[in-house]
Amino acid sequence: MYSVNYHRATSVADAAKLIKSGDAKLLSGGMTLIPAMKTRLAAPSDLVDLSRIKELQGVKVSGKTVTVGAATTHYDVASDEKLKKACPALAQMASLIGDPAVRYRGTIGGSIANNDPAADYPAALLALGATIVTNKRQIAAGKFFTGLFETALKDGEIITAVSFTAPAKAAYEKFRNPASRYAIVGVFVAKGKDGVSVAVTGAGDDGVFRSKEIEAALAKNFAASALDGVKVPAKNLMSDIHASADYRANLIAVMAKRAVAAANA
Repeated sequence: MYSVNYHRATSVADAAKLIKSGDAKLLSGGMTLIPAMKTRLAAPSDLVDLSRIKELQGVKVSGKTVTVGAATTHYDVASDEKLKKACPALAQMASLIGDPAVRYRGTIGGSIANNDPAADYPAALLALGATIVTNKRQIAAGKFFTGLFETALKDGEIITAVSFTAPAKAAYEKFRNPASRYAIVGVFVAKGKDGVSVAVTGAGDDGVFRSKEIEAALAKNFAASALDGVKVPAKNLMSDIHASADYRANLIAVMAKRAVAAANA
């Protein structure tokens, strides 16, 4: 292991100052950064630890508005009773991430900042029409996720929370890799006052995206049967050792059907 300076930030303001030192990286759960450092894919001069900052932790529900602190772990998202009542789909989704070791350390802010193309949270936030709050501004989820491992975050910008309006109905279904538990295809379906949103992760060659074909069908009839015969084009979908683009296209329709059935249940 090479030399690195470790800083434990006491507040968001403190972290914002520390991140300016050298080639610094923010550390939350470390589920991606630490392995990258071990393999020398990342070599920051400084690590700024956000995990002890209380203002970044926890779930708040006020009426229909849900706010989740960026340093809230997957386990805490999955087990929060307020969230289970307001948006059970998000809590259930968090319970499917990785294994217990990952869920106890990984955080929602770290996941969306990394924007892995097979991560679960991007699909949820995109479908829920969430807002990503940083120490400098607020960014709509539709403009936040900009590509594979890419986001709208600027240098020195720190995610502090995500916020969204609880939907009337929602559910998430994924076909997961049995080893990593990442989504080969994951579909989050949400129905709210603004209509139906369907976001897909694990399949797009440019990361998370909304399925217009499935949204159009469900806007007419929010039922699994409404998706009978709906075809998702394989163009712009990934092909890799796990699944071809055509297979992923079929999986999107299958997972969407399951999600709608779960949402209606």
